[in-house]
Amino acid sequence: MILLRRVIGDALRARRQGQQRTLREVSTAANVSLGYLSEIERGHKEPSSELLAAICDALGARLSELLREVSDTVALAEQMPDVLVSMQDEPADATPVPKSTNRGVRQVTSDGKVAVSVRQDSPLKATLRSSRVRPTERDRDVVCAA
Repeated sequence: MILLRRVIGDALRARRQGQQRTLREVSTAANVSLGYLSEIERGHKEPSSELLAAICDALGARLSELLREVSDTVALAEQMPDVLVSMQDEPADATPVPKSTNRGVRQVTSDGKVAVSVRQDSPLKATLRSSRVRPTERDRDVVCAA
């Protein structure tokens, strides 16, 4: 199961760290407490749309960009086999899989823009980590030559 708040938190943290800014700097600019922003980034709290817009503004990002990145991450995770299994997809008489069976399994996929790694904690719980894929020198050369 994907927790949207975790994917949003990862995306916000990646943007902040990419700008080499501290939690304190962004929390001050967004007018949100440092502790609450930290909890949002760790996926422990889910921000309101107004607060998310303020954090994006403080990061100099458009809300639509952040939501698109989050959407891309979720879409990639949904394509990974055996990672996201909804209760509706399982037969009613399915035998529960012990937690230790899939624990620690890591899968990684990328669409060239976003990379997603997944650690399967249990049949219905997965930890998602996403990151932007940065073009390599070779990729930049190819783009410039085209």
